[in-house]
Amino acid sequence: MADSLLRTLRQINRIVAILVGLLLLACVVFVLMDIVLRQVGSSFGGTDEISGYVMAIATSWGMAFTLLELGHVRIDLMRSRLAQGPRALLDLFAMLVMTLVISLIAWKCWPVVANSLANSSTANTPLETPLALVHLPWFAGWLWFAVTAWLTLLAGLLLVVQGRLDDSEQAIGAFAETETLQ
Repeated sequence: MADSLLRTLRQINRIVAILVGLLLLACVVFVLMDIVLRQVGSSFGGTDEISGYVMAIATSWGMAFTLLELGHVRIDLMRSRLAQGPRALLDLFAMLVMTLVISLIAWKCWPVVANSLANSSTANTPLETPLALVHLPWFAGWLWFAVTAWLTLLAGLLLVVQGRLDDSEQAIGAFAETETLQ
């Protein structure tokens, strides 16, 4: 079960990462077109605002992919000196703490979205962007990150309980710098 859960999460998050990459690429093209237009005395206007929105959305959605690729920063000085069993327990603890923090962030994001929807809030800029259009996908990204974190924690816990410590390390462990440099 843990393997299929992790495989499914990785497949979904790879698709999400591709879509986020396409969103960022579209933003780059938009900004480059605006730069070219500025050279001839015109401009779309608002590229800084729009690119900021894109970055916020891309970041929230990219976090789950980074989690599954073990790309989040972890200080593993103590962890690297432990035997496999205690290391697995430390990994579970680190994953639990991250999952709780991410859940809290997602929880605290909702009032921002709710206020934007309730007040029909718009940005205080010339574009007057309806903020719900930005806040909804931003919140959805944080929510997806929290769901992914909980499911990854569950998979890691199942792997540890089954005694599959090597597999748990691949799912929720941390890569040392020396491993990534080789």
